[in-house]
Amino acid sequence: MMSKNKLPMTAAERQHVAFVKQLDCVVCDTSGPSEAHEPEQGAWYVSIALCPECHRGSGGWHGNRARWKNARMSEIQAINETIRRLANAH
Repeated sequence: MMSKNKLPMTAAERQHVAFVKQLDCVVCDTSGPSEAHEPEQGAWYVSIALCPECHRGSGGWHGNRARWKNARMSEIQAINETIRRLANAH
């Protein structure tokens, strides 16, 4: 049986991620469009809206996370903020 995280994105997941990418960065508030960070492979519904620097930059999640530390934000808090902003956008 194939693992769920190896399945291709569904149309609903693609639409959700498209909405996430329209948001401002939840760590530093840089205006969107943002990138969608998935905290776990295939977990698209908990994607986090991040600017490129907070996502892939040297101070971002895939770097030393200095921007996250400065904002005093955990990954769970970033997921929560993304969901809050999505709820307010609709």
